[in-house]
Amino acid sequence: MLSIVINNFFMGSKLEVCIDNLGGLEACIAGNADRIELCSLLIKDGLTPTIELMEQASIISIPIRVMIRPKPGNFIFSSFDLKKMLNDIDTVKSFGFEGIVIGSTLASRELDKDVLKALINRASGLRKTLHRAIDTIFNPVGAVETAINLGFDCILSSGGSKNAVDGLSTLKEMKKRASGRIEIMPGSGINPENAQSISSAGFNWLHSSCSSNLRNNSITDINKIKNIKNAID
Repeated sequence: MLSIVINNFFMGSKLEVCIDNLGGLEACIAGNADRIELCSLLIKDGLTPTIELMEQASIISIPIRVMIRPKPGNFIFSSFDLKKMLNDIDTVKSFGFEGIVIGSTLASRELDKDVLKALINRASGLRKTLHRAIDTIFNPVGAVETAINLGFDCILSSGGSKNAVDGLSTLKEMKKRASGRIEIMPGSGINPENAQSISSAGFNWLHSSCSSNLRNNSITDINKIKNIKNAID
């Protein structure tokens, strides 16, 4: 029993890196990222990636979850948006990716269970992350139960705050509510300097863009991937 406890204590956390281009894919391979969130336009907080990027990503061995989000701005989707998202899920399935990353809300700042049910039903057989749409609603802690009932296996959240450091107390409440039934994955503002302190709160996964500016362009930084992984292993 003691050996099991020791092994669990030193298990460490894993790192999911969000990327939106081929350079990001290459950085994740070189940095040994544990999982990729594949997007387009991270400058707009991530949209559905292009077919071309999905095709390039489909040949690598790192597990990938694909963002399904047809427009920037809020997470209130029309029937037209929903149809586009359902078709995009079919595309994700055709490439054999691990899962999808989705979220939808109502104007009343609650999760839109009807839209989410439709997306989840279409995504049968895929893993499912509820993204930071949860940070825009009134009660992210209470929404953990909703996410579990809908069939998500992971929630990406900053605890309703600007970044995961500021929202850490809420993230801990979400983790307590989850009680091992769903993964709570802190994201937003995670870097090599703060990753260990967040990981040590008991989170199995962390999420980061691992980005740096190079000649006024944002790139996925291989060293940041490696440094965060070293901090949380």
